[in-house]
Amino acid sequence: MTTQTSKKTSTVASLEVRIELLESAVSELTERLAAMPQGRDRGPTSTRTMTEDDAHMVCYGVRKDDSHKVAAEALGLSYAQIYSARNEYTFKQVHKANKVADVAETK
Repeated sequence: MTTQTSKKTSTVASLEVRIELLESAVSELTERLAAMPQGRDRGPTSTRTMTEDDAHMVCYGVRKDDSHKVAAEALGLSYAQIYSARNEYTFKQVHKANKVADVAETK
């Protein structure tokens, strides 16, 4: 019976050492994770909804040559709103109207 008790004691002691090592590793990893940059900065968040006039401005108007981020900051919109409008995910009617106007001009 004393043999089993000594095995349990040595097992408990070794487990305590392993737990301490794991705790220090978790602490180190937590510190490293906190020091890492937290995602990309895509510019401002939206302060309002995007209108058709905004979509026309960023796709074909005065903001067409601005970057997504710059146009978003200037108009109080988000990067994603500008991206979606320029890539024809949203405001398809604005793109369609512009294509129709381009066809009418070429005739």
